[in-house]
Amino acid sequence: MELAQVDTTVMAAAAGAADFSVWALFWKADIIVKTVMIMLVVASIWCWSIIIEKSIRLKRLNRDAADFEESFWSGGSLETLYDRIGAQPQDPMSAVFSAAMREWRRSTDSGVAGADRGSSLTERIDRVMVVTVNREVERIERQLTILASTGSTAPFIGLFGTVWGIMNSFQSIAISKNTSLAVVAPGIAEALFATALGLLAAIPAVIAYNKISKDMDRYAARLDDFSSEFSAIISRQLEGHS
Repeated sequence: MELAQVDTTVMAAAAGAADFSVWALFWKADIIVKTVMIMLVVASIWCWSIIIEKSIRLKRLNRDAADFEESFWSGGSLETLYDRIGAQPQDPMSAVFSAAMREWRRSTDSGVAGADRGSSLTERIDRVMVVTVNREVERIERQLTILASTGSTAPFIGLFGTVWGIMNSFQSIAISKNTSLAVVAPGIAEALFATALGLLAAIPAVIAYNKISKDMDRYAARLDDFSSEFSAIISRQLEGHS
């Protein structure tokens, strides 16, 4: 009876002496579990850099779009606005406007506008604006799939590290022939830490992907609305000159 009490006390002391800090769990982990942890940490940092960059960029794009719309609807000359923006527009909405005005000037300079008033020129300008909108939206959405991929795969990568760590715990039990908590706890803690890292990488990635995707959809719709409004203005000008 006394021997059993001594063994229990020793095992409890050993379990209490074990270091379960983050760094200790990492350094004591198996090489496979370490690799999984490093992958998840890198993925998390990468995702957060994308989240910050996309959030700042979308705010700037919406601010630039508001400034451009204010200039566009101020009642000034569109030719003057195009000359001021130049061939290097600084934001997608300005790029859509510049592409349409470039096609308009090209047709006007070649004399096509006088002979081909109406649908043909309007269709060409519409196509140019659609291509420009698609190109600009694709550029903004670049690297966004990384958030979706991380959100869907990180939990499973963490689960792989968990399974591997539990397997190591069972091997430790088999080798030591001891089922005490002091033998099993380190391996299980490493395994659960891998799962936690997987969730830590996945949850912000999924939330940010949904939020940023919705914001990008709104911005793309804003570009489409501007394209439609500008196309209507051009159509009215063509009808007025016909």
